[in-house]
Amino acid sequence: MVRPIRMMILGTGHMANAHADAYAAMEGVTLVAGVDTQPEGLALFAEKYDIEKRFLSLDEAIAWGEFDAVSNVTPDPVHYSTTLALLAAGKHVLCEKPLSTDFARAREMADLAARMGVVNVVNLTYRNVPALQKAAQMVAEGAIGTIRHLEASYLQSWLTQPAWGEWTTEPRWLWRLSKAHGSKGVLGDVGIHILDFATFVAGEPVTDLSCRLKTYQKAPGDRIGDYVLDANDGFTMHIGLKGGAIGTVSASRMTTGHFNDLRLRLYGDKGGLEVLFEKRVSALRACLGQNVLTEIWQEIEAPEVTSNYQRFIDEIRGEAALAPGFARGAELQQWLDLAEASDAESSRTMAVVA
Repeated sequence: MVRPIRMMILGTGHMANAHADAYAAMEGVTLVAGVDTQPEGLALFAEKYDIEKRFLSLDEAIAWGEFDAVSNVTPDPVHYSTTLALLAAGKHVLCEKPLSTDFARAREMADLAARMGVVNVVNLTYRNVPALQKAAQMVAEGAIGTIRHLEASYLQSWLTQPAWGEWTTEPRWLWRLSKAHGSKGVLGDVGIHILDFATFVAGEPVTDLSCRLKTYQKAPGDRIGDYVLDANDGFTMHIGLKGGAIGTVSASRMTTGHFNDLRLRLYGDKGGLEVLFEKRVSALRACLGQNVLTEIWQEIEAPEVTSNYQRFIDEIRGEAALAPGFARGAELQQWLDLAEASDAESSRTMAVVA
């Protein structure tokens, strides 16, 4: 018999549905409570998932305490305070990315989780991509030798085409463009994903980086209603890895024709790998062995993998799990902080003279 797990969902907005759907499908996992400061949204969410207990504050929920673990799906700036309270109460926590909005707070969260001895996961969703996991295994086994170069990109187009909705009128998208509404732009929203995507496969941390951020004019006066459109829309980063490799990492919301695509090309002294997640399809290609002499790239089969949600539950149950923990979330946040600092320090552009 599997160990029963009582789950609480903290924050019942759009993304919370993905969490609830995943847990509802798992044997022995029960959604016992929901928490949100917005009573209407909380009521709709709780009714949809047949959740009995509903709280308008986290303090009330913790005082009740009849839950084992929590999915924290609150807005980014709230991750820190809410997660610390849950960790202090001895609860297992899966937190949406980013872990926090700066490295110091993310490190504090990771340290407290370690001291409390609770299971902690940051929901880096692209760890669920089969090609990513297979590529990481191949690199660890030495399939491409010593890594020398990489290219990684995260391509979105919702600022150039309304594939995800009309961003100029919907708060769901507008807040992502405004610093005052808690956004750190593309760098904070998807930069964390593509950095994890690249370095997880490489199996090496970033040791140095430089970054340039770009914010485009998207409306008269760079403002729509209460939203000042000042968060970055794209970035390009140069990184160095611990093993000596260099490469580029970039992301943009202006890449017309790409709904939500991730790409990674990794080159070693024995071969190369290409990891793709495009149109929600995972693909892995490799140039290995004698094929490097003839530039032949072959498709590599990548078996399905369990989700971060399942890994979170498995780890609570004492089973082997490889979900990214808070320490990883803090590491990624440090790189994002350094990228912001790099852009601020290199604001003087050397112009080319014709």
